[in-house]
Amino acid sequence: MLETLTRGFGAARERLQGVRELSDENVSEALSDVRASLLEADVDFAVVKDFLGRVRERALGEKVKTKIRDKSGRVLRATPGQHFIAICQDELIKLMGPVDTKLTRDARGTVSVMLLGLQGVGKTTVAAKLARHLQRQGRKVLLVAADVHRPAAVLQLQQLGARIEAEVHAGAAGDSAPAICQAAAERARKQGFDAIVYDTAGRLAIDDELMQELAEIRTRVAPANTLLVCDSLMGRDAVNVAQAFSERQKLDGLVLTKLDGDARGGAALAVKAVTGVPIKFLGTGEAIDRIETFRPEGMASRILGMGDIVGLVEDFEQVVDEHEAEEAEQDAERILRGNFGMDDLLKQLRMIQRLGPLRDVMAKMPGFGKVAEHVDEGELGKVEAMIQSMTRFERRDPERIDRSRASRIARGSGRQQSEVVDLVKRFRQMRDLMAAIGGSDGGGLLSRIPGMGRLAGAGGLDPSMLAGLGGPTGRARPLSATAEARRRQQAKKKRKDASKARKKGRRR
Repeated sequence: MLETLTRGFGAARERLQGVRELSDENVSEALSDVRASLLEADVDFAVVKDFLGRVRERALGEKVKTKIRDKSGRVLRATPGQHFIAICQDELIKLMGPVDTKLTRDARGTVSVMLLGLQGVGKTTVAAKLARHLQRQGRKVLLVAADVHRPAAVLQLQQLGARIEAEVHAGAAGDSAPAICQAAAERARKQGFDAIVYDTAGRLAIDDELMQELAEIRTRVAPANTLLVCDSLMGRDAVNVAQAFSERQKLDGLVLTKLDGDARGGAALAVKAVTGVPIKFLGTGEAIDRIETFRPEGMASRILGMGDIVGLVEDFEQVVDEHEAEEAEQDAERILRGNFGMDDLLKQLRMIQRLGPLRDVMAKMPGFGKVAEHVDEGELGKVEAMIQSMTRFERRDPERIDRSRASRIARGSGRQQSEVVDLVKRFRQMRDLMAAIGGSDGGGLLSRIPGMGRLAGAGGLDPSMLAGLGGPTGRARPLSATAEARRRQQAKKKRKDASKARKKGRRR
């Protein structure tokens, strides 16, 4: 995802390595790499020209701070190249933001969303994904099948609704889309639904009859949110479609689908600048839960190859409950002391698989952007098969796996004996490395580094000690995803309990 953009900014970073100061010449050379990647990614030329102009002006006009003090008072050194990338990050964030990802509620507190767009961009799937997103917020969602033009559209939404246990409102044969939406809104009021998602038919912005149908739906049900669904694979055409629709309909935001299959990313970068309509959600996979709120900061960080740890924490929150988060944190402590076996490794692999495609997970990890491009999604399955072919004794103590045992494990997992031997070797190296870093008694390598002593006992790095080291802007980067996710889940649980108490009080 976004490989074209990441490659250009990466080339610019490498070009500026070792330079002592930013000059007109080396900045121009770096910007030429960025320009090539932006145009290759199908970003609008006017947007590219404006972006490069602002980066150049700041890079040559601002004084480079080569020394930065973190919260602990230590002096950290920043290079001119890091200063340049920091400027790029800030300008990318401005280009794509600001974004308010919260969906508006009406006077009754109901979240109502009308989805529109071209045919084939995935509106029906997005409707179900959005419903799942709202369910996770504790809302009772009603899906509305208002696409009366596409054969089997109603059946598709009903099947998706059944998968997420959401009710679907469908009209009788011959009912118009506005009539179906109006009946659904009345049903929602009577039956206590506090979220409604209207799935409308695909249409062109120049189709006056179908655009009038949307206007009539808006008149009858007054949706609080109107979101346009765009296919990111369309590149610059997606921006043109968004502009055409925004001229005919009032849009509150965009949902950009199929971003996981888009190596260019031009639509994500340019659509806000061209249309003024912000991206609210990203579709990043086929699974029903593969939708995420759009964060310009996270997208900019990923484009620059620095990962998105906050996005990774949010993904973690979606797939684990509070108990699992606490258990994962305890596991992290043991692993960091080198006290783990193959069962622990298998558990961690399954947790990663729940977070989504391995390539996406790696792309969100700082420093792993380039590695993510070459990830083999099948590797986790191969490792899992080999571990499952081991006995309980072998999983607990892999050191006992000799060639005879490796041969048996290979036959049981359908792999080669050499692969089993290699897995055991890599596992031993990883365990030794963890033991050396954390130290079984808290006296590992980290304890000898100022400010890092708490790592061995906490299962993660103290963010305040890393201000300025994780990225060029000097912002702190929380690296203990389990601890952060646990804290946020506890806060979410308190809010949910308070909401239930208020509702209970009103009923009395």
